[in-house]
Amino acid sequence: MDTQTSLFQISNFNFKLNHLFVIGILVLAFSVSFLIRSQPAEYGFELNEFDPFFNFRATEYLVENGFSEYFEWNDDKSWVSKGGRDVSATSQVMLHSTAAISYQIFGSNSSLYDFTILFPAVVGSLTVVIIFALVRLFAGTTAGLFASLLFAISLPIIIRGTIGWFKSEPLGIFYGLLGLYLFLSAINSKNKKITILKIISGGIIMGFGMSSWGGNQFFIIPIGLFILALPFVRKDHKFLLWSIPLFVLVFILTSSTFERPGPSFVYSLGGIVLIIPTIFLISSIFIQKISKDKNKIRNSLFLLIFIIVIGSFLVIINEESNVLPIPSYRYLNALNPFLTTTDPLVDSVAEHATPTIKQSFLFNSILMIFSGLGIWLILSKKSLQSELIIKNDMKIFALIIGITGVYVSSSFIRLELFASLSLIILASIALSILTKEIFKINLSKKKSYSLKISYVLLIFTLFVIPLVVPANSNWITAVDIPPTILTGATTHPTSNDWLDALEWIKLNTPENSVVVSWWDYGYWIQTLAERATMADNSTIHTSEIQEIARMLLGTPDNSWNSLQKMNADYVVVFVAAERIDATYANQQLFYLAHGGDESKTPWFVRIAEFPEQKYFESDSFTGNDYFWNETLLGKLFPFSIVTYYHPELQLESQTYQPEYIPLSIKDIKYNDSKNNPLFLVYASPSFYEEKPGPLTGVFVYEINKNYSPIKPIR
Repeated sequence: MDTQTSLFQISNFNFKLNHLFVIGILVLAFSVSFLIRSQPAEYGFELNEFDPFFNFRATEYLVENGFSEYFEWNDDKSWVSKGGRDVSATSQVMLHSTAAISYQIFGSNSSLYDFTILFPAVVGSLTVVIIFALVRLFAGTTAGLFASLLFAISLPIIIRGTIGWFKSEPLGIFYGLLGLYLFLSAINSKNKKITILKIISGGIIMGFGMSSWGGNQFFIIPIGLFILALPFVRKDHKFLLWSIPLFVLVFILTSSTFERPGPSFVYSLGGIVLIIPTIFLISSIFIQKISKDKNKIRNSLFLLIFIIVIGSFLVIINEESNVLPIPSYRYLNALNPFLTTTDPLVDSVAEHATPTIKQSFLFNSILMIFSGLGIWLILSKKSLQSELIIKNDMKIFALIIGITGVYVSSSFIRLELFASLSLIILASIALSILTKEIFKINLSKKKSYSLKISYVLLIFTLFVIPLVVPANSNWITAVDIPPTILTGATTHPTSNDWLDALEWIKLNTPENSVVVSWWDYGYWIQTLAERATMADNSTIHTSEIQEIARMLLGTPDNSWNSLQKMNADYVVVFVAAERIDATYANQQLFYLAHGGDESKTPWFVRIAEFPEQKYFESDSFTGNDYFWNETLLGKLFPFSIVTYYHPELQLESQTYQPEYIPLSIKDIKYNDSKNNPLFLVYASPSFYEEKPGPLTGVFVYEINKNYSPIKPIR
């Protein structure tokens, strides 16, 4: 059947069979994406990770109180000793605003909590339509359809946009790609009225993306480089003279309107990356206009080199004078992956780790092959004689975003999704060109069918392999993990220990209580237990986190004094252990080191800037006698080491030996409400189970306000 067969007509639009095919593929891509993203729901319908709990609470506040109250909100449950948190100035306003407005339109029959659980999976899946439209600009409908299907199954993108992942990335990417599409579509449109509307809309939506996720600053890099290239690849200079400045102006004004990034965005690194190329474009067009034909390109290149040299010189000077605001380490590291940080707090965050070759291959595998082919085909003058014609400016942009995406992603695991986006664009172009070439080959009828069927099966097989291989770590099963609140961010099976503990705190502590815990659990305590904390996952005040680390590693009396200065009421610690099917003096044995605070203690020491040898054995991980007997944290862990064991040699030692693991028994040190500086008031259910297996223990200690330290701090 002819794909151009007309089915029906609406006004001037003639709906054809090929339109139905396109819609079918997009529906398939959306459905596949949503199903893969929804896997965590089988373990429990909860928000995932940590930040989504704050984002839910902020969205809830916006829904209940309105925008005027939201922009004046100082969150008194956050950073208590620092006077709270200015929410609109320190968070993703457009994430909360978009979710709140969407809920009021679409979510009337559901709770806001359930709506925010579904929100990232829906938005992330809808993005298949946006990337289809974007890639279609580069290389046509076929390439766009390939892009939508590849986006639907891309692991780095899905893993940061599963059900419950109510964080910045899904909405940030949605806005970023939509703004990018409107911008590129505008400068390739022949209808000036539509062009102006698209340019303004694109600039506004790019600004929305910036306020949704700071990582959207990535899109500024390819846009800036693209603007630098435009005077060399486009001849309609009069159009560029007003369209590009208009887009940049709207983009910067929109971004500056929000408190984050705020007015300083104009002269920040992101603003400069937009402004300088725009100035170059205007200057280059003027130079080319007054230059002789043979000197036009040469003079523009000289100007570009001059700007690069001056820019490099200013960067060097700025390191000494700090005239321009320097981005945080995370953004600098994205620009320069060779930077190393001396901040242990940054290093302690898993998503800030540098991706290994193994991880990069797992994330992108087959995309790497076809993206490389895509680059070759774009640079090829004849593109294998394909009828597909890609405009020079779109070729340039595809190459720019491809290279910059891979480059930026080499710094953080979190940014691998930009590599995936880039590789999807390039691979889709390659697949589109190959498909058109294969399907236009004229052979005998039998050979032609065999070739085409073989091609389809080969492509299908290549992209199915990473979905099913390896069996326990493929693109589908890698997302099949439970919400963090059910595991405590450990590898333990799901349990309700954290949910039960947070519910207990909510029902059994005064509403004005202040809880001290490691910053990892701050958002959970604020949102589910509805209690104030000293620190949380925003890590706004790193000095406060350092003080908590020092307090936990101090002697009990000194730590009690520190807690009084904090005006704290409770301390929460988390232990992940394994019950060993063995006993010691008729008591159950436990192996601690499964992802709770007991495993994070080395980071506590580094962040506190204390000497590691004071607290650990020679492996810099196993707590020594001083840690267990002289520090508050050691005493808050309701366990004590009784022996050391070598699993392979099956040998036991009463003292620490390299490669021996410490085995402990239950030992609650603080259970006296009169004589101890703190006393245990709650232990989660896993602590009381006796059968072998995982233990996920959440322990709540009340601070004894009447305790008298033996050696108070002077």
